[in-house]
Amino acid sequence: MSVVSVVPGVVLSRAEWTALETAHHQRADALTAGHRERTLRGETHPIWDFLFTYYSYKPAVMRKWHPGVGVDLADVSGTARADMRWYVTDDDGTTRLDTDAFTELRGAGVQHVVSLLRATASRPGRFDCFGMHEWAMVYRQDEHRHAVPLRLGQAGTDAVVEAADLKCTHYDAYRFFTPAAVPLNAVAPTRQLQLVMEQPGCLHAGMDLYKWALKLGPVLPGHVLLDSFELARDIRLLDMQASPYDITAWGYDAVPVETAAGKAEYVRRQREFAARGESLRDSMISAVTTFEEMA
Repeated sequence: MSVVSVVPGVVLSRAEWTALETAHHQRADALTAGHRERTLRGETHPIWDFLFTYYSYKPAVMRKWHPGVGVDLADVSGTARADMRWYVTDDDGTTRLDTDAFTELRGAGVQHVVSLLRATASRPGRFDCFGMHEWAMVYRQDEHRHAVPLRLGQAGTDAVVEAADLKCTHYDAYRFFTPAAVPLNAVAPTRQLQLVMEQPGCLHAGMDLYKWALKLGPVLPGHVLLDSFELARDIRLLDMQASPYDITAWGYDAVPVETAAGKAEYVRRQREFAARGESLRDSMISAVTTFEEMA
């Protein structure tokens, strides 16, 4: 099939939208295959299962394809899309997002998400935290969130934290700091301060784009959701490689942020993720802007 420009105002033929939907299903299935197979075997993975446990969304949610706000799908009669939630279908079989219905039930949530996205996009990224949030989550504590050994041991890990300059700005990372680590952080993020503290250099702010894409749902074209999941997956790997945990048993080397070389590698990849996050954030803001104009 030739490339279709899926932008607001376009009407996709049945052949066009079914091809896009099928491609989305195949891509989503490939991205979730490992997790689904482990679930069937009753196995867990300390790196990858986080994306399904912390965010609490099942793989099936990623499989749902949406064309995005303002895009009409022709000839849906006799297909599952004819009765799909959040869509309205004309007598001629053309369907589109019901912006009025979605605004009535989810409008407040959309506004919260886009307010955070716009605020985050408005400020420069910071690249001097060096992933110390994961270290602060195990500081001076015998029991840890992951049943994975610390590569420097507890005493060595504590020493790295005590020598670091903790600068975490992300509330959902900061709230897992151990009690001993909390006063070591330069700032005290709260849920109420998220709009003024969230910044685009933060790995967890980039990872959360997956969550915001899910919450925006049919407002976004499907590829934005899957792109945001891929970004979250790549960020998660660096998050664990730069953590105090020893993940060599799972086939990954550490990014030793306690060293100058490790810090440099962390920042290099952090900047790459920030650039990818900026593009996704812009796509989400653009889609919501169109949604606001049509609602």
